[in-house]
Amino acid sequence: MSEVVKVENLGKKYIIGHQKQRYGDSLRDAMTHTARSIWQRIRHPLSPNRESIDLEELWALKDINFEVQQGERVGIIGRNGAGKSTLLKILSRITEPTTGRVHLKGRVSSLLEVGTGFHPELTGRENIFLNGAILGMTKQEIKAKFDEIVAFAEIEKFLDTPVKRYSSGMYVRLAFAVAAHLEPEILIVDEVLAVGDAAFQKKCLGKMESVAQEGRTVLFVSHNMVAMQTLCPRAIWLDDGETKRDGQASQVISDYLQSNTSSQTEQVWDDIETSPGNDVVRLHWVRVRPENGSPSGPITMNMPLLIEVEFWNLVPDAHLHVTLHLYTEQQVVAFSTGSSNDSVWGDRPFPVGLFRSVCQIPGNFLNSGIHRVFLLVVRNRDTVIYRHEDAISFDVLDLGKRKGAWLGKEPGVVRPMMKWTTEHLSGT
Repeated sequence: MSEVVKVENLGKKYIIGHQKQRYGDSLRDAMTHTARSIWQRIRHPLSPNRESIDLEELWALKDINFEVQQGERVGIIGRNGAGKSTLLKILSRITEPTTGRVHLKGRVSSLLEVGTGFHPELTGRENIFLNGAILGMTKQEIKAKFDEIVAFAEIEKFLDTPVKRYSSGMYVRLAFAVAAHLEPEILIVDEVLAVGDAAFQKKCLGKMESVAQEGRTVLFVSHNMVAMQTLCPRAIWLDDGETKRDGQASQVISDYLQSNTSSQTEQVWDDIETSPGNDVVRLHWVRVRPENGSPSGPITMNMPLLIEVEFWNLVPDAHLHVTLHLYTEQQVVAFSTGSSNDSVWGDRPFPVGLFRSVCQIPGNFLNSGIHRVFLLVVRNRDTVIYRHEDAISFDVLDLGKRKGAWLGKEPGVVRPMMKWTTEHLSGT
């Protein structure tokens, strides 16, 4: 494979202004100062207002270096403000770098935000031809792909309607179809897929995979770590404008998610007047712990766990139960369970008082990684009366010893220890 993207010592600097603070002024003084500033700008519109503005250098990117080979699918991850969009704008030649160089081999098609590259007054049909022309394609080349683009975008009825009348979903469907089907050598896609529905997102991921199999290159930015890991074998993690990690996607994504998550295995609220809840139920504590240990101890994959929820019931004869949704670090629901299965209190009305519900999770069931617990209190089995997101979080450690090479975390939401048997049926 040949190199199609090469980034060398890339940096991007912005100059931003801050309004100077005038500490100690009264409201009247502040209003007077503002009025004088406005009058000064009216009288001398071209003169800088140096008294009220502080200028600051902000490096959105600093010394970025990487190479991408033909046909690679590379994910770019990081928090908001990490520099992802700035990098894509430079690669798309929308923004010029301050330092360093970018070498691109082939045509680049970019989908950076909804509506990029579309003229709002033109119809969907006209915008398809406009975008193809911008990519340097002939009219015949665009016509050859036209029906395929329209079918993928599912906008046949609105093809001759100005795109300014499109919904955001229609806009992004057409934009992605155009970007992916007009045969660019490099396809750059930002977080815009979040606009589409689940079926369209799945179709887009499949298209990007097929684009790469055809030998074209995909650079993909998303906060959806499941989609990122499914599509991209490689990931680059940007943090504060710098490259934090560059490597196998599963490991880079795991490190990124764990860096943004701190375990909180217990929350306690002693005062019933101020604890989370409402006029029916109030939380006393939520915690996770090994069945034979404390909440502060480490949790390993082989340990049976207890998730304990203590709550005050404030209403006589309430039919309540606790439901837990357990999320993985990729924001996938590992499982849901509820105390309605309790053989003693599952169908009994609760008197006023303090209750404890305990969920038992067997050992050798959860996969390794960060898990978060979303807690619901349900009345009469069908009405959610209180919800508490991120009630607790905990890290399940994989300390098992394995024979042979170990390539990292095994796939799967759960990792139960299944029973296997093998029989020798006959000789050769």
